[in-house]
Amino acid sequence: MRAVAGDDLETARNAVKAIVAKGDQRFAAVLIELMRASQLQILHADGRTAYARALEAITGELRGENWGAWVQWYDATDLEPPPGFMRWKAELLGRLDPAFDQFLAEGVPTSIRIEEIVWGGVAFDGIPALDQPKFIDADRADYLEPDEPVFGIQINGDARAYPLRILDWHEMANDVVGGTPVALAYCTLCGSGIAYSSRVDDGTVYEFGSSGLLMRSNKLMYDRQTHSLWNQFTGRPVVGPLVDKNLRLERIPIVVARWKDWKSEHPSTRVLDIDTGFEREYTLGAAYAGYFATPGLMFPVRQRSALLAAKARVFGLEINGVPKAYSLDRLVEQKVTNDKIALSNVVLVAARGIITVEGRSARTGPSTYRAGGEVRAYERGERVFAPGPDSHTVTDAEGKEWRVSEEALEGPAGERLPRIAGSLAYWFGWNAFHPESQLYSGQ
Repeated sequence: MRAVAGDDLETARNAVKAIVAKGDQRFAAVLIELMRASQLQILHADGRTAYARALEAITGELRGENWGAWVQWYDATDLEPPPGFMRWKAELLGRLDPAFDQFLAEGVPTSIRIEEIVWGGVAFDGIPALDQPKFIDADRADYLEPDEPVFGIQINGDARAYPLRILDWHEMANDVVGGTPVALAYCTLCGSGIAYSSRVDDGTVYEFGSSGLLMRSNKLMYDRQTHSLWNQFTGRPVVGPLVDKNLRLERIPIVVARWKDWKSEHPSTRVLDIDTGFEREYTLGAAYAGYFATPGLMFPVRQRSALLAAKARVFGLEINGVPKAYSLDRLVEQKVTNDKIALSNVVLVAARGIITVEGRSARTGPSTYRAGGEVRAYERGERVFAPGPDSHTVTDAEGKEWRVSEEALEGPAGERLPRIAGSLAYWFGWNAFHPESQLYSGQ
């Protein structure tokens, strides 16, 4: 493999000819990596055609020089790469950033196919996390517009707002909310902001950053203590020394809300200071408005479902290992949705509609896009709920009013039905990691 990836093009061509002569399909993974490296002009910029022809010769597939199509084909196979592939891939990625080398040491435990890891277009920590960021009182946040989206988290009465105009640029915040260490992990590519408790069962508190690597168009975050890679969607380590530790981060409820609504419901909330210590264009949509506003994906994803458009917004829940997704459009239409997942009765409240942003991409100009909407899920026991007289109230079958809060549905006699942690995502992102997921279709 070293000969194939060498800087001498003639030597590389001879190595490719040898691969074709043997017809060894294990080298499909190698050739796909080389095609991408050629496309990125970090290796043999004029070798892409030869790699494509070699792929077609050893696989019988006709996908030309379409790297994304080859990735989707390969991910649907059960092929395994040749010995030494991980170390070789680490060296190849090291041509983009030597720091990538730290993640793929030969023999390191993995729970995913290393072939699925792709470069996300940025360097290691090129999207810098916000560590213990500064907050200001709500009345001082004059940089925010009333209808713009924020991530909202409240723990033990401590309410925090994280404007998406800022998180679009950072995608990770290591914070402490209400005494709980929190990792807010945001993947802009799959539209998913998830809050995790960053303290695991043995008491260790992990700090996270963005590796610069992806899997299925979803960010692979890493912890700073061991440099293990973690799946942002599942909260599990997937490559590195922590893989064998059976760790999974606990989800914390989070909501995407309009700033004016979050502030109204949480008058003592604090909000991220726009003075983050980084030089970024913190205007609405500056980072990703063009992507958010279009149906296309930036990176290939094999597992696709036609039940919804790829970038349709869904709210995902997983209860007792059973995942289920709900179309945001359907939730907003119904306002209150009573359902059952596994053996658990749940109710989802989405009474404030879709959040639409008039943004401006720093690269492509003005773009209008949908940023999600408020959805909260709760256990409901045997009760059935309906919309109440306002957006923060639901009624039960007896007409009694219950208050929608961050911790629970609060009944008139002090009853409390606990909140369930879920999150919004693009349908393709949810489905890529939960292919067995149900999709709500009820009334």
